[in-house]
Formats: sequence, C-alpha cells, structure tokens
Amino acid sequence: MTLKLGVPSKGRLMEKTFDWFAERGVTLRRTGNEREYAGAVDGLDGVELVLLSAGEIPRELAAGRIQLGVTGSDLVREKIADWENKMRELEPMGFGHADLIIAVPKCWADVETLDDLDAAAAAFRSEHGFRLRIATKYHRLVREFLREAGVADYQLVDSQGATEGTVKNLTAEAVADITSTGDTLRANHLKILTDGSVHKSQATLFRSRRADWTDEMRADFMALARKLGLED
Repeated sequence: MTLKLGVPSKGRLMEKTFDWFAERGVTLRRTGNEREYAGAVDGLDGVELVLLSAGEIPRELAAGRIQLGVTGSDLVREKIADWENKMRELEPMGFGHADLIIAVPKCWADVETLDDLDAAAAAFRSEHGFRLRIATKYHRLVREFLREAGVADYQLVDSQGATEGTVKNLTAEAVADITSTGDTLRANHLKILTDGSVHKSQATLFRSRRADWTDEMRADFMALARKLGLED
C-alpha cells in the first residue's frame, strides 16, 4: 500500500500547495487534462497524490481513506466532530488565510461586542417574537463559539453563498462568514464585532489518526517528513 496525500484539486489552493511542497524538494503535479483528477509525486517513493476538493479532504482523513491531506483548518473543524481524535495538525502552511467572524449592521451603534449581541438578540426576540437570525454555512463552529460566549436567543440560518448580502435582503439580521480583507463586509455596511473572531483559518497539512499505517508506510512518511522539515 502507498501513502496517500490528498491535495485540493484546483485553484489557488492547489497551486500554493504545489509551490509549498516544491520549495521543500517534493514535486507534485497533475497528470492528464484538467478534467482528470490524477496526479503524481516526483522525488519521493511510496507517496501517491490524490486530488480532491478541499471540502472532501477532511472527511477522507477522518475516515482513514487517505493518510495525509492539505485543507483549510476551518473546514476540518466545521465538518468533523471531535476532529482531534481523528486527525492531527502537522504543519500550518502559511497561505489560504481567512478569518471566520461575526458581523452585524454598522447602524447598530450599541452593538460592538458579543455581550452587546446577546442583549440585542434578547431585545429582538421580545420585539419581533422570533429569534435573531445569523446567516452562515459554518454551523458547528459558530454554534460552539456563541455557546461559549453565552449568546442566546439567536437562530442560525443556512447560507451557502453571498452570505454578506443576507442582511440587505432581509433574510438575516447578522452574519458569520469567512473574510480575508473585509471589503465585502464593508460594501454591505457590516462591521465585525470586536471579540467576534471565531477562527483564524489557513491551509494546513493534516495526518489521519484513523488510517491503516503499515511499517512501510510509516517509513515512507518519515522520509517525507524529513524532506518537509516536519517533526512527527
């Protein structure tokens, strides 16, 4: 059996991942055309490149179908319950930075913190008869964050795209979304709560705790780890 390394199959994440490995003496490359999710690893024996969507990689790691994978730390935490028992972080890779934040309308002059949001949510429910809506696609991360902060009287509404526009469209009162520059938030007249940083994400190399590891695969991993400058 070969050691399987899952890497994002397209876009900037794939390119940056390829660059990161190349800088450390390991060449990852696509084989075939852009519609074929096939790849190869040069400069190291016993490692197979598996091209997947960034969202699939956490599940494949948790299931043990791949031994190593590169994906956003936010995706692992959102998609995999009890993730630390299923995989471990090997190395933050220094790219793909994005922050998961809580933002509210700029016109909410008295809402700057999570405590303010909690008070506003209680007042909103009293006035409108239903809970304040927060649009997000990161339900697990946001729910855990708000629970620890003591925020109640809210409901999460699912948004898989254009989350920042949900307030303007009156389908939510606040948002929890990924941002890198904050430009889209500002364009939609939203502000980030001063203590509303849920998670600072970046591309990260993970190792599965669930995968079968033969002695040969462990040896191949150690060779890869030495090349990459990792401490196992």
